[in-house]
Amino acid sequence: MQSGHMLIEEPVRLASVLAPTKEKFFPSLTKMVATLGPKSRSVETLEKCLKAGMSVARFDFSSFDSAYHQETLDNLKKAIENVQELCAVMLDTVGPELQVKNVTGEPIVLEAGNHVTITPDCSKAASSEIFPLNFNGLAKAVKAGDTIFMGQYLFTGSETTSVWLEVKEISGEDVVCEIKNAATLAGPIFTLHAAQVRIDLPTLSETDKQIISTWGVHNKVDIISLSFTRHAEDVRELRAFLKSHNLGDTQIFAKVEDFEGLEHFDEILQEADGIILSRGDLGIDLPPQDVFLFQKSAMRRCNIAGKPAIITRVVDSMVNNLRPTRAEATDVANAVLDGTDGILLGAETLRGPYAVDAIKTVSRICGEAETVYNQPQEFKRIVRSVPDPMENLESVASTAVRAAIKVKAAAIITYSTSGRSARLIAKYRPTMPVLAVVFPRDESESSTWTTNGIAKARQCLSLRAVYPVPTNPNDVGATSEASLKLALDYGKKIEILKDHDRVVVFQKIGDSSVVEIVNIGDVV
Repeated sequence: MQSGHMLIEEPVRLASVLAPTKEKFFPSLTKMVATLGPKSRSVETLEKCLKAGMSVARFDFSSFDSAYHQETLDNLKKAIENVQELCAVMLDTVGPELQVKNVTGEPIVLEAGNHVTITPDCSKAASSEIFPLNFNGLAKAVKAGDTIFMGQYLFTGSETTSVWLEVKEISGEDVVCEIKNAATLAGPIFTLHAAQVRIDLPTLSETDKQIISTWGVHNKVDIISLSFTRHAEDVRELRAFLKSHNLGDTQIFAKVEDFEGLEHFDEILQEADGIILSRGDLGIDLPPQDVFLFQKSAMRRCNIAGKPAIITRVVDSMVNNLRPTRAEATDVANAVLDGTDGILLGAETLRGPYAVDAIKTVSRICGEAETVYNQPQEFKRIVRSVPDPMENLESVASTAVRAAIKVKAAAIITYSTSGRSARLIAKYRPTMPVLAVVFPRDESESSTWTTNGIAKARQCLSLRAVYPVPTNPNDVGATSEASLKLALDYGKKIEILKDHDRVVVFQKIGDSSVVEIVNIGDVV
């Protein structure tokens, strides 16, 4: 990997660090993805999550069933209507996840140096001596010396709640392992991960297909997070499945979380609409010293491709604590400086008692990091990566970002029916919010904003800095003046625009794309 320059090139004065933090309407341009569950599913809590900055709600089908998630989503719709804040819906597939069921639910105490057998015989009860696994091919996939990790919350880094096993021998379909650390496993289900071992299970399981074809179709989900994406063909398979179920507009975010996904990253990126870098699993498949290299390299590729990158596992300590560790806070900031579009919170909002505080805290850290992000350097790097001749729409989008920074515009405004112009503007990492007026293509695609809204608009919520402007069927075909007023009125309503501000407007007129600088006070 080629070495690069630090994104922060100018010294940060201590006086500015010690000055009180100024509250902003948008704590950050970086998007917050929150996993909803027991601690974050009431209407009241969801309203607080939306106000705190949650842009995307993640429904993880590794936990809970469709009925449970439907109740949560129904509550989310009520919260959206109450606070008038838009939120995208992300369905996270289960994928080829290996699980050990602890039927009794009693904690299992493991001692270092003892041996335990992993067996596909699920008629046996989990204990300190045997783990029944929902997969009968593990014995063929692993060999003596391989490493296996297991636990309810496997990738928190806590060596007391997850166990590290070393394969000692293969006995038929059973795998005998030595316990390397003392641990207490609690909960009804333990997740198992064999480091750098290919598991012969489909990425899109039959369970996933059933969930998508029922819950996903019923709710017209905006984004599907494809767990354990290993090849570009995985994305193509899901895309075809979605089209066959009238979900052709649903976006696919490939979740890269093992060595196979890493090996085929460039091909996966080309096929997917976005990437989720699942560092928990990757932290097992990769040596610790290489995780940051993958993060930086992967995000750079996503930024150049103009596709959103979302990172996971940043403030694990906030599952149980009100504040993150110093290392975690630095990790969040570095993710922003590396070019992330969003931060995904998992157990912190799913089961932690500080779900709202986690969203607020991470958003504030991101906001501070954005103030020292070296946008000019990144802008030049992205421009250099685009082959000549640059497409007209992208050329004007990049010009809009440059102009907005030069004139110190308060926002960039763009109009679209597909969200493409917003994606192109986001690619060039603007330092101000982008108000994207996304009109429905026709009356059949429109719906009321207070419930589900317009899918293309909601999907913009995964893009760094982009905030969709609510529209309705009556706005379709609006004149440029009416569209501008719609965006300005919304910007004033949410307090990011004032009468004396300037905005940069990016729009298509006929076959041309143009950029215009507008003084808000001059607009009647």
